Amino acid sequence: MKKRNIKFSEATELLYEGEKINGCDLTPESAPIFLTTAFTMGNLENVQNTYDEKGYTYVRTRNPNRNSLAEAISFLEKGKYSLIFSSGMGAITTTYFSVLKPGDHFIANENIYGETFDAINLLLVNYGVSVDYVDFTNLEAVKSAIKPNTKMIYTEVASNPTDRLSDIEELGKIAHANGAMLMVDNTFTTPIAIKPMTLGADIVINSLTKFINGHSDALAGSITVNDKEIFDKIHTIRMLTGTSGCPFSAWTVYRGIHTMDLRVRKQMKNAALLAKSLEDHPAVLKVNHPSLDSNPQAELAKKLFKNKETMTGMLSFEMPDDRQKINEFMDRLSLAHYAPTLGGIRTTLSHPLHSSHHHVPKEDLDKMGISYGLMRISVGIEDIEDLISDFNYALEVFQ
Repeated sequence: MKKRNIKFSEATELLYEGEKINGCDLTPESAPIFLTTAFTMGNLENVQNTYDEKGYTYVRTRNPNRNSLAEAISFLEKGKYSLIFSSGMGAITTTYFSVLKPGDHFIANENIYGETFDAINLLLVNYGVSVDYVDFTNLEAVKSAIKPNTKMIYTEVASNPTDRLSDIEELGKIAHANGAMLMVDNTFTTPIAIKPMTLGADIVINSLTKFINGHSDALAGSITVNDKEIFDKIHTIRMLTGTSGCPFSAWTVYRGIHTMDLRVRKQMKNAALLAKSLEDHPAVLKVNHPSLDSNPQAELAKKLFKNKETMTGMLSFEMPDDRQKINEFMDRLSLAHYAPTLGGIRTTLSHPLHSSHHHVPKEDLDKMGISYGLMRISVGIEDIEDLISDFNYALEVFQ
């Protein structure tokens, strides 16, 4: 009997992406793990054909688990090609060295993840790339920063940790009008909420360790592009620098991605509800989440996202600058716990000044809106009433 030729929902089709493994006659219900470091070949004709057809040879070059995951990521991000890396930072830095060269100019959002900030200053600048940090909420400032040798504009959809948004479509227009590329980190928002490739991004980064994997048990990253030449450049540098993703981690993330739609939508909805509850609490000075009507970028949030419940599972909020009280607040929490990561199924806290941004100069921290009282929250899939109750109880120390 003939099957229907029909397009199903993204959540359904994601379950079947990457399931066909080239060269494998078996059809297991669960994908196997290919832990081998190399694949055997026959005579020289077979060897040459395998290399010519870009088949499986050595694990640093290609691996079936990475390929399966890459297919799923490409499907989610609506891009043509994806590569899997050892980490999100591995994906970012490898891409920098693949498409930039000494003498190029690089424009970065002034409000970004602290370790990306460090990588730009410690690696790119020493590599001979000139860098300007700009307030991306001011598009005219971005235009003014363009130089004849500007090669790339870099931003996160929602900045880590303050959820400051970037207008991806307008940034893409600025980049392309000046012969530059737009590179976007989609980790905080995920392709469930937004697909930057469809808005003009040339390269999209994801730290797969976070929401896409979702279980805090694998380290991996990805890039997605539409340009085959860019893909080939990054693939080569990934192989030469050894930043290819571990097959076991790729398998773990591929397993996690199949429940991503269920998990991440719940996390995003919980984050919006928790953000509103925290905003209404008298001890909280400020809450950063794009779903809030009080957010100065509320109109941009409406442009970027489908609805308030599908934006990001991340938020941050500011408490009074009192170390003792903050410690008491953390000690009183029963559910949320401190962990320098995000995107897992359990709610976690992170204090940017003691973790991701502890090397960032005070002047830059002020521009980013990061104070001592700022706490970043990665919202999990707990019952939202339990989370709200947990935070309300802990915040009593400030009353």
